[in-house]
Amino acid sequence: MEGSALLRWLLQFRGFRERLLADDLFLAKLAMECGVGVIAKKGIFFFKEIDIVIADVVMAIVADFMLVYLPAPTVSLQPPLAKNAGHIANFSTTARIMPSKSYSVLQRLGAILRNGAKLFTVGTSASLISLSFHCYIIGTGVTNALIKARKAVDKELDDEVEDIPVLSTSVAYGVYMAVSSNLRYQVLAGVIEQRMLEPLLHNHKLLLGARCFVVRTGNTFLGSLLWVDYARWVGVQKVKEEA
Repeated sequence: MEGSALLRWLLQFRGFRERLLADDLFLAKLAMECGVGVIAKKGIFFFKEIDIVIADVVMAIVADFMLVYLPAPTVSLQPPLAKNAGHIANFSTTARIMPSKSYSVLQRLGAILRNGAKLFTVGTSASLISLSFHCYIIGTGVTNALIKARKAVDKELDDEVEDIPVLSTSVAYGVYMAVSSNLRYQVLAGVIEQRMLEPLLHNHKLLLGARCFVVRTGNTFLGSLLWVDYARWVGVQKVKEEA
């Protein structure tokens, strides 16, 4: 790893160092997840009436980065917690790969809740910033020009711009990431990749990378479909009635 300028630079950061040592495909998974995520989510976050690509793409990249980063397997170079550390410390400790180490149910539950809390913060903040910028553009009237430009291509485009509830939508997205995305990506990283694909294809990195790409692509599109159903269920996205 130190032979690569990029990896040598990333190894200076504890978070990247622990993940790169545990999984040499970590950067590849990060790249494929962000790439597929931008394509899958570009038209899912119900921005069809707004041509604000930058804010939507940035939100998707931030969310997908954290979804790969947080549940990724790690090699801890830090000393383990003392036996008298207490239940709260053990509860909040994310499980890390350590030789001959077993983890209690409390620790595993703590890893899920801890990542869930982080993903809720990331999802809510990213969505809030994106939607706030989105509403600012509407208020300045720039959207009207964009809509007219789009109507030149699509004659059936509706002139009305949907009034999106910024706070409730952002909180709903944060909850979705904390629950659905958190559980799906922990199963993906900790069970499917680490305990199924990696042992089977350990000596075939190209094939392993291809399988990971297929699995992560399917998971991303599944997450997009689940988000649409969830958004409609909680009421932050309205279902348009047929005329």
